[in-house]
Amino acid sequence: MPQEPELILASTSRYRRELLERLRLPFRALSPETDETPLPGETPPALAERLALAKARALGARFPDAVVIGADQVADVDGVAIGKPGDHARAVEQLRAMSGRTIVFQTALAVVREATGFAEVRRVPVPVRFRTLADAEIEFYLRTEQPYDCAGSAKCETLGIALLEAIESDDPTALIGLPLITTCTLLRAAGLDPLRARPPFPNGSTT
Repeated sequence: MPQEPELILASTSRYRRELLERLRLPFRALSPETDETPLPGETPPALAERLALAKARALGARFPDAVVIGADQVADVDGVAIGKPGDHARAVEQLRAMSGRTIVFQTALAVVREATGFAEVRRVPVPVRFRTLADAEIEFYLRTEQPYDCAGSAKCETLGIALLEAIESDDPTALIGLPLITTCTLLRAAGLDPLRARPPFPNGSTT
């Protein structure tokens, strides 16, 4: 049986790393060092797709035989891309702007394998309805979770779920940042099947 290609996650996000670990595939997580500045007039869906592919191609160029996953997520507020807040003041602004509204989190996934010419990008939009949030609730949530590295300040896998009234998605992991159903589909197409029998990781390691 031919040797499987190496799997690389083009991300330093601990959330994406933890999600990919669920598939029990050995992989490395490396920084793609990609400029994430939006282009003039770029829509949130286009931004997410472009950055996901750019991240995957950045490492694909260095490791052409590997299967490389790139992902990006932006909150789409009336056609304006809202990314990671970075600090408390910006997070407060973001949550006030999303309070009582339905926001679409645009999560894009790219899988490339340069050696074979394989490259696909998929986008999984997730409409999320926020509760009407009081300033005291926003402050408590932010001081508790400090979600300054999450798009739109929404860390739904922990206390952030209390900010929401509803989530609409066919892929429940998409909102966290890596849509695993779509990931499995693209990995199979690239030559890596998560359900193919393979030796277990030593001590549960993914590296």
